[in-house]
Amino acid sequence: MIRLLYTVYVQRTENDEMLRIDTESATPVYRQIVDGIRVALVNGSLAPGDPLPSVRRLALDIGVHFNTVAQAYRELAREGWLEISARGGAQVKERVSPKSGKPESAAYRRRIEELIAQIRASGATPSFLAQELRRIANALEGS
Repeated sequence: MIRLLYTVYVQRTENDEMLRIDTESATPVYRQIVDGIRVALVNGSLAPGDPLPSVRRLALDIGVHFNTVAQAYRELAREGWLEISARGGAQVKERVSPKSGKPESAAYRRRIEELIAQIRASGATPSFLAQELRRIANALEGS
């Protein structure tokens, strides 16, 4: 069985941000695009004013239908991250952070538990997973 994993660059700078797409994943490709770009946005790798590849360019790079990329861009625009032009171009826009409120911890916990179950099902050991979660938690506390 051949497993396709695409790695594309969503920006060309000295700090290229890569977007990894696994076509065999249970996660839909558009959701992988949304999640990957959102990580770059939250980490500051993509800043307001930065252009993203056109819908057709990214679709060609990944090997998917352009509607898949358009759906991902529309989702990010609904979240307030992107401004989309009529010609298919997308640009990171200045986003006002939501007011600090009480997060929906039960919903977030459920999503984290689902992700952990998915990772465990793929063969990750509990000790590896715990180590990665500690690394992520430490990075969050340091930011």
